[in-house]
Amino acid sequence: MLIGGGEFSFGETSEADAAWLAKVADGPIAFLPTASASADYATHFSTYVSDTLEREPLTVPIYRGRDARRGKNLERIGRAGAVYFGGGISDTLLEVLTDSPAQEALEAKVKSGGVLVGIAAAAQAFGGRCRSLTGRDELPGFSWLPRTAVEVNFDPAHDRRVRQLLEAPGMRWGLGLPSGSAVLFGSGEEIETVGPVFLLDGADDDWKLLHSEPDR
Repeated sequence: MLIGGGEFSFGETSEADAAWLAKVADGPIAFLPTASASADYATHFSTYVSDTLEREPLTVPIYRGRDARRGKNLERIGRAGAVYFGGGISDTLLEVLTDSPAQEALEAKVKSGGVLVGIAAAAQAFGGRCRSLTGRDELPGFSWLPRTAVEVNFDPAHDRRVRQLLEAPGMRWGLGLPSGSAVLFGSGEEIETVGPVFLLDGADDDWKLLHSEPDR
């Protein structure tokens, strides 16, 4: 699930969180603080998970490249029912996790029926290319949504940055997520949305609204 932004402590992501939590059967809810490098963020999220979501929290302390290779962190990912990527700086998240054993463990988690959740800058990193927040124009994402550029805190009237990303070779789709909105991709072709979610075909000029099926 990709969430466009919002403060969980103020209830701004409550509807999105209910949607992905409904897909998690067993296991704790793990938190990756990598993008923000903030231990305080992890502490606050753990409190939210236990008090509001009423699930067992689990922090996976991956802050640097060596953390993404540690066996204990891989074990934490393996036993989690869902892994939540906290927001922050997409550059940092990608630098630490790309081509690491932790990335392999996260991809295995999805294949085994687990859930990955990215919010704000972390959601941008799930695509094929994302804009840099540290001075570079753009950088390669995890490509968990191949050929797609994800823009968060999105306003369709101000879409220049995501359109620039679609000019890169191999890119095709733009996905726009306003704050509080979210989209969940199932194991097949199922898609659920929370709030307005915008899709742009790179071969077209117009954004289209995605909507969930009534029975999903």
